[in-house]
Amino acid sequence: MIKDLFSKDSKQFYKSLSTLVIPITIQNLITSAVNSADVFMLGFVGQTALSAVALANQVQFLLGGIFFGISSGVIMMCSQYWGKKDTDSIQVIMGIAFKVALAICALFSAIAIFAPGFFMSIYTNDGELIQIGAEYLRIIGISYLLMGISQVYLSTLRSVEKAGVSMIISCSALLLNILLNAVLIFGLFGAPKLGVIGVGVATTISRVVEITMCLIHLFTNKVFKFKASLYIRWNKVLFSDYIRYSVPALLNDVSWTFAFSTYSVIMGHLNADVVAANSVASTIRTLCSTVCFGIASGGTVLLGVRIGENNLEQAKKDASRLCRVTLLTGILTGLLIICIRPIVFMCFDLTVRAQGYLNIMLFISSYYIIGQAMNTLTIAGIFRAGGDSRFGLICDTVTMWCISVPLGFLAAFVLKLPPMVVYFILCLDEFWKIPVVYKQYKSYKWLKNITREI
Repeated sequence: MIKDLFSKDSKQFYKSLSTLVIPITIQNLITSAVNSADVFMLGFVGQTALSAVALANQVQFLLGGIFFGISSGVIMMCSQYWGKKDTDSIQVIMGIAFKVALAICALFSAIAIFAPGFFMSIYTNDGELIQIGAEYLRIIGISYLLMGISQVYLSTLRSVEKAGVSMIISCSALLLNILLNAVLIFGLFGAPKLGVIGVGVATTISRVVEITMCLIHLFTNKVFKFKASLYIRWNKVLFSDYIRYSVPALLNDVSWTFAFSTYSVIMGHLNADVVAANSVASTIRTLCSTVCFGIASGGTVLLGVRIGENNLEQAKKDASRLCRVTLLTGILTGLLIICIRPIVFMCFDLTVRAQGYLNIMLFISSYYIIGQAMNTLTIAGIFRAGGDSRFGLICDTVTMWCISVPLGFLAAFVLKLPPMVVYFILCLDEFWKIPVVYKQYKSYKWLKNITREI
């Protein structure tokens, strides 16, 4: 495995992969850094504020899963059409995705603004957490509509191998978000000290900046000439293909996201210390795993382009290399999580009991990330690059909703096992999948060119 990683034959592959992975990883890292900065800054406001925002952000986590599904459909199709250099079809697909994203975001935005307590009551029965979280959701709910447009466009840029531009746009907005968070949470430079509300205001402003940059680039880019008619045109064939390939991906990501969010529901009804420790552990795990997920995202585009070029044998070889790189990266990431534990404890003001929970959660996360990285690469990366989005829907739905979630509820509320035993059981979800995922990968049923002559 190590020999192949550095062979001359692999040189061009790694060069192509790095041009995609590096900007995607930087973008993911900055995104994680913003979330980490929110947690870090709110930690100084108080553990209650930290826990309330962590639970409220489960709404955005759900939306993130939906966006990932919508974007997967975009990348799945656009990367293959980019391999054919068919930019008109790419713009039609983008227009379809815009409409789908806006419809979903409008629903979430309306509930967050007008009924935020409904969202919060799902995740906790603590009255103080519900009140603080609801105030935050009323503000940040405005940004959900803006996210729908920007995330579709940024994913399209990735699919046409312009991940660098996507990184610049996203990172500019995210860095602005960090700055505004500090100013509005703590009332710096004469600004009002808004605390939790400041996080919502900062996020909304940064989303306005992000969508403005996206629109400017859309109208001025040199990748494809903007044609308004393509975004409103009804193309039955492409719409049918988008629904065929993206809906299973969307349902897969929604199913996975809701199931993972249900884990937070289970943990949120145990005690406040568990909620605080889990929010920190999730942040650290996400921050450390950016390279793993960058490889998965970049690999999806790279394989999609190869398949669109009808170079199926090369795509098969590249998929094998992606698996090896991801496994090695996942192991190194797990070791990193273990090594930085002392630094994590220094950065967050948690109770003694919460620190004990966090210590165990980080150890579990160190091996959990390996399974998560491999499954993300294969299910959401390799399989989808070839148009196979149905397998992931079936696999994730069965393993999470039929195994992990029921076991979690049984352990927490029926058997009333200790919180860390419940956490351990919930973190077995990725490992239930591995045998069937490997079998599907080796069958190569996912390796298909899904482009058409339009």
